[in-house]
Amino acid sequence: MKPQNLAMGAMAGVLLVAPMIALMYLADKWIDLSFPPFDVFDWIARVLPGPVITFGIDLMIDALSLIGVSVADTAKTAEQAIAILLFLVGGVVATIVVFALVERWELLRIRPNLGLLFGAVAGIPVALITSYIAQSSVNPMWIFLWTLLLFLAWGAAAVRVAARLIVPDRSTVSPESGPGGSASVQVLGRRKFLIVLGGATATITVAGSGIGRMLSVAESRAREMEIKIPGVGPMIDLPNEDDPVKPALGTRPEYTAVRDHYKVFIRSEPTLIDGATWALPITGLVANPLTLTLDDIMSRYDARSEFVTLSCISNRIGGDLISTTYWTGASLQEIVADVKPTPEARYLFITSGDGFYETVDLDFVAQDDRIMLAYAWDGRPIPFDHGFPLRIWLPDRYGMKQPKWITGIEVIGEYRAGYWVEREWDEVARVRATSVIDTVAVDSHITEGGQRLVPIGGIAFAGVRGISKVEVQVDGEGPWHEAQLREPLSEATWVIWRYDWPFSEGNHTLEVRCMEADGTPQIEETNPPRPSGATGLHSKSAGV
Repeated sequence: MKPQNLAMGAMAGVLLVAPMIALMYLADKWIDLSFPPFDVFDWIARVLPGPVITFGIDLMIDALSLIGVSVADTAKTAEQAIAILLFLVGGVVATIVVFALVERWELLRIRPNLGLLFGAVAGIPVALITSYIAQSSVNPMWIFLWTLLLFLAWGAAAVRVAARLIVPDRSTVSPESGPGGSASVQVLGRRKFLIVLGGATATITVAGSGIGRMLSVAESRAREMEIKIPGVGPMIDLPNEDDPVKPALGTRPEYTAVRDHYKVFIRSEPTLIDGATWALPITGLVANPLTLTLDDIMSRYDARSEFVTLSCISNRIGGDLISTTYWTGASLQEIVADVKPTPEARYLFITSGDGFYETVDLDFVAQDDRIMLAYAWDGRPIPFDHGFPLRIWLPDRYGMKQPKWITGIEVIGEYRAGYWVEREWDEVARVRATSVIDTVAVDSHITEGGQRLVPIGGIAFAGVRGISKVEVQVDGEGPWHEAQLREPLSEATWVIWRYDWPFSEGNHTLEVRCMEADGTPQIEETNPPRPSGATGLHSKSAGV
């Protein structure tokens, strides 16, 4: 393929695929026809081997950390951008292939409707995937037909555009071609055609994506207004407000606003479930199978609440995939007792609306009455993008073990590996103890007894096992200095710590470590997140 035709094909690919993506987005937000770039990306993530998926996750998190942006705030946006970019690149490559065939086969210039065949070849697999995996209220057949129609239009347009833009062999150009010759006319014709094509596709792309975005924002607001649960008041006061240990300036908020809580889920977009029609079937090895609505769960079982710190197993040492908020729900122990598991019952197999699944040992449930099926955060319904209408809380476990958007519970006798366990992550996923330096507040030093002190602060967390001590060392030598611990919000949350460091001019590196409530030290050896959670000591450099 000639270089100029390759360049033309790539340019045409962008001009043809970008508006197609915009129309897909508009149709998704307008009439819920799903969004194929996300669907294909989600399908790929399901079928690829676990180590490959993990490599991709690690690469994205490391890249975001390297450029200094919040992983908690941007990871899902980055994932969506990658999905759209991959779809665009795939479309551009397909368009280049069409250009190569048009260059090679004169027949395609004579019968451009053959482009429908290319559209079908490229579109049928995508249409099948998106109609299979789509989270939509629309009949999958309509999703299939809509997606295929767009690809047919792309194929027909790609062949026609190629026929107009393909640079002919030099042997076909008249030697007399010059300022007014045929070659010059062809070049001017191609340029004018590209300008017209670019203007048209830009208009479709901007209009489609812009209107789609407005519809998306309006939909999100409307859905948030729908989920109002009576009898759950807003959380106002924190139980440790009078604690004399105050966080050092720059320490992360002790209580995470729901809007700032980290988000991790296996799909490109959160699963949307209608709470009015949702019901939870509990079946399997039980004497009394139940189907519970949200009202049933709230009215039949006493509400229990707990301040909870939840952390992601993919979190790096010092990362921000960890948050604390106030959970409210029903005791899973009580619900399990009502369904009366048979003697051979051993596990709960929990399925979610996004395709996630996890197994919970019934012995674990029997031993810990804190385990809850949660329906509220911060005294309000759990947001759609965090698992509405129901999610589970398992104390002392990473988030990978805790399904959101729960749609079914089956009581089973044989163990089934969960979604991430199948992908070679830790089967238990018990939270590892960790401590983090959030701030070295060099600009807010204090004076005490004639000594200038620089406040240092951060968090320490060991699941529900608690923290008994946090220590700080300066420049990797000398003694470890014990920090002050602020009373935690609950036994299930992180601990805010503070150490007022005696001023020492120069550049320094500070390191922190912690001990669990029973004196067990955190693991100081550096280990990556996979497969059981990251370990190691966190450090921060500061110049004062």
